[in-house]
Amino acid sequence: MSEHAAIHDIAHLGGIELLTPEPERSLWYFRDVLGMEVVHAAGPSVYLRGYGDRAASTFKLTHADAPGVGCISWRAASAAALERRAAALMAAGLGEGWSNGDFGRGRSFRFRDPDGHSMALYYEELAYEAPTELRSALKNQPQRYTGRGVGVRRTDHLALMAHDVSANRRFAQELLGFQLREQVIFDDGRQEIGSWMSPNAIHHQLAYVADLDGGHGRLHHVSLWVDNREDVLRAADILTENGIFIEAGPSKHNNSQGFYLYSYEPGGNRVEIYSGSYLVLAPDWQPVIWNEQERGSGTYWGAPLPETFLKYATPTVAAKK
Repeated sequence: MSEHAAIHDIAHLGGIELLTPEPERSLWYFRDVLGMEVVHAAGPSVYLRGYGDRAASTFKLTHADAPGVGCISWRAASAAALERRAAALMAAGLGEGWSNGDFGRGRSFRFRDPDGHSMALYYEELAYEAPTELRSALKNQPQRYTGRGVGVRRTDHLALMAHDVSANRRFAQELLGFQLREQVIFDDGRQEIGSWMSPNAIHHQLAYVADLDGGHGRLHHVSLWVDNREDVLRAADILTENGIFIEAGPSKHNNSQGFYLYSYEPGGNRVEIYSGSYLVLAPDWQPVIWNEQERGSGTYWGAPLPETFLKYATPTVAAKK
């Protein structure tokens, strides 16, 4: 059993803020092409959600000079859990202090991971209440399926680039209580290339992967969930018909077993349409470790991941400087 398994203060990924220099085109991509619902707008930001998300908003688009990730929000398991994690993060020198929260959220604690990514913890959350025209016939479904575009159900996970994967993985385990699912380790166990983690039964809600360009605080991709493989294949048709560049897939990953499709939204950020994978319910789960030969091209079947998948991240190193 993992020595870090005793901390259960984080419930799940609460929301992702994506930065874009092309706000109108990015909004078109997420709203019209992917089928997300706009629920609020304030200043340079628009707030969206997938039709299966319980919260009022799980995705935020913010106009910025360069693409990348803004604040990544995690929901605490309780008010007391929020206080415990905030105290631990402050003691570790990573805390930035409290705020009154963002749209749909209560009091929040801001902090940064060792690589510099901005994060927040909160507990109080506004549940989504659909207007009449979006109410589902299912009482346990927060919103009806609109059939618009890809029709993504929910925000699933994100992968962050890190100069030191090991340091950031330890941060997530020791300070946030995330459980380690899988790792890619090269050079006879000396080089940690990537680690996949989660605070709950979902295979991973956060991954750290090595930043080969030596950057800090950069985004590899955000991932949005659809129900099955056929939805991923359908997404490929919809993206192609709308002139969206598909970087990789549809294919199946070896680690995570996820069925995937990667594209670039108009602002330049990589977005994954994702399904499949597996749940981890065992309390004594042992992380699965892949070496160079076992990892291979990163696919179980399908075309190998391109070189851009290993190196491209937002913002670019030049823009970050």
